[in-house]
Amino acid sequence: MDWLKYLVDYGIIGLLVFLSIVSLAIFVERFLFIKRLKIEDYKEDKKTLEIAATRKLAIIATIGSNAPYIGLLGTVLGIMLTFYTIGVEGYVDATKIMVGLALALKATAIGLFVAIPSIVFYNYLLRRVKVILLEWDIRYGRERV
Repeated sequence: MDWLKYLVDYGIIGLLVFLSIVSLAIFVERFLFIKRLKIEDYKEDKKTLEIAATRKLAIIATIGSNAPYIGLLGTVLGIMLTFYTIGVEGYVDATKIMVGLALALKATAIGLFVAIPSIVFYNYLLRRVKVILLEWDIRYGRERV
């Protein structure tokens, strides 16, 4: 069952670290894009502006909403490892049990550590997009009515 420990340590936690890097990279790219965005370039079509401004935001939202579940999977696997160790040993060895529980809690913590900033990134960018779309309405929306 040592493979399960490595699966949680390197598989689950590795996946969460990768997702956090992806989320941060997309946030930085979108932040810079929105910062340089000129509403004047989209004065003919608000929908094109909206598509350009919201591109890749769903990826950040997906990472933020699923990272806790991936961490929870690591938690379940860590607890399974702990129960397996208890079952095989036939007695309770506190050292081996604590390793499994610590592994489980580590996966949960990292899942939350990835999810919370991702949701903050998503909400920040979504708010900026809404402001940009409202600014477009103020500048160009009245001319069309």
